[in-house]
Amino acid sequence: MSLKITLDDERLTWAGAISMEFGNGWVKPWRIPHEKRSLFGPDELLARAGMPAGVRLSFRSNTEYVAGRIEPQSETSPLDLSCDGLFLRSVPLVNQDEFRFAGLTAGEKVIELWLPQFGEFRLKSLELSPGATLALYNDPHPRWTTYGSSITQCRTAESPTQTWPAIVARERGLNLTCLGYGGQCHLEPMIARMMRDLPADFISRCVGINIYGQGSLGPRTFRPAIIGFVETIRERHPDIPIAVMSPIYSPPREKTANAVGFTLEAMREEVALAVEALVACGDRNVHYIDGLEVFGPDLGHLLPDELHPSAEGYKLMGKNFLDKVVARVFPRTAGPE
Repeated sequence: MSLKITLDDERLTWAGAISMEFGNGWVKPWRIPHEKRSLFGPDELLARAGMPAGVRLSFRSNTEYVAGRIEPQSETSPLDLSCDGLFLRSVPLVNQDEFRFAGLTAGEKVIELWLPQFGEFRLKSLELSPGATLALYNDPHPRWTTYGSSITQCRTAESPTQTWPAIVARERGLNLTCLGYGGQCHLEPMIARMMRDLPADFISRCVGINIYGQGSLGPRTFRPAIIGFVETIRERHPDIPIAVMSPIYSPPREKTANAVGFTLEAMREEVALAVEALVACGDRNVHYIDGLEVFGPDLGHLLPDELHPSAEGYKLMGKNFLDKVVARVFPRTAGPE
């Protein structure tokens, strides 16, 4: 008989999750503290925070297969499997109530199930091959937390391992926590406090596009919000590198003013000035990143809706983030084990 794993087994690690919700026969990872979710509204943010972008269910085992039962979702990204850091395959989850990865190599290995970057994931059971071992895996890599919008959540990436944060983390050997919330990156104080309290060796943020779209901050409040966000994080992370990235390229928004008078060109200037002010006041490890260096006009043909990168665009964004940001801001890393 297969080895059935209880959902609260302490040998399972939900890397990249902020909290876990245990329901009636299921468990669901969250990217905010679920028990305090009423402090993090609105509902749109809660919906995105309930999607496990960047979350990995990890453990060590010599199992020959991994299978599980889930609650079906009508709209969801695939599920990816990697062993010892190497991507093996994806399985689609739309309207499925189970998944199975068979034919795994013999011997003990680190197994990581990369959960869907879009759509909820409620696990009802997990099974390994008969007699399989199960041991805890504590990821030893440096911890990286990245915050942003749908462009960080990456709904249209091919699969969870093909989002740009996953590409960066897997290539450079980083323990990822992805706080990309589609439409919901508005520099909220509760997100800053949560990031302050998370263990981290490197933090990055891509700010501006949701604020432009909803006019949630204007010329009077945008720069102070960026500064306050960094200063909140610095209360418990006084020395780690923080990269603050301005919006990537979006043709119709570059020179067109939004409801509060902002263009993307003006927002990039504000982000740069915010970082300049932080540096002038003594912060020597905060870094401005021009979003156009990571995804600029030369990649405009990979913006199907003139806002979100295509699957291929996200892959190039990951490569550029590695070359333009990580290599400069946080170079002290090695490849995956």
